[in-house]
Amino acid sequence: MADRKLVSSGSYLEPIIGFSRAIRVGNFIAVGGTAPIAAGGGTAGKGDVYLQAKRVLEIIGKALDDAGAGFEHVVRTRVILTDMALWDAAAKAHAEIFADIRPVTTVMAVSGFVDPDWLIELEVDAIVPD
Repeated sequence: MADRKLVSSGSYLEPIIGFSRAIRVGNFIAVGGTAPIAAGGGTAGKGDVYLQAKRVLEIIGKALDDAGAGFEHVVRTRVILTDMALWDAAAKAHAEIFADIRPVTTVMAVSGFVDPDWLIELEVDAIVPD
């Protein structure tokens, strides 16, 4: 079995729930549901899904970098919203990173997240070539 590298974002929820922001096994990297947690704590872009998506993508970019990859290696994204009416603003932020990369993408709505101020979470999977 390939080595398993765990990547932390420092989220206060990681030890409570028992998860890593990302895991790399061989060439495959999975970045779990990433919330718009502000650098100093709390919620970034409260009430604005576009700003929240930008913060989430910033966190994901750092996790990918820490795992030895970049956005160009992403093959799948999942955009998870609390309100499907917000999809266009979330899509705008997503396209700013992925318009040319064009990973497969799923957009879905859920009833809520751990913090009710979070409007969005994103997940990505990446494959780094040999």
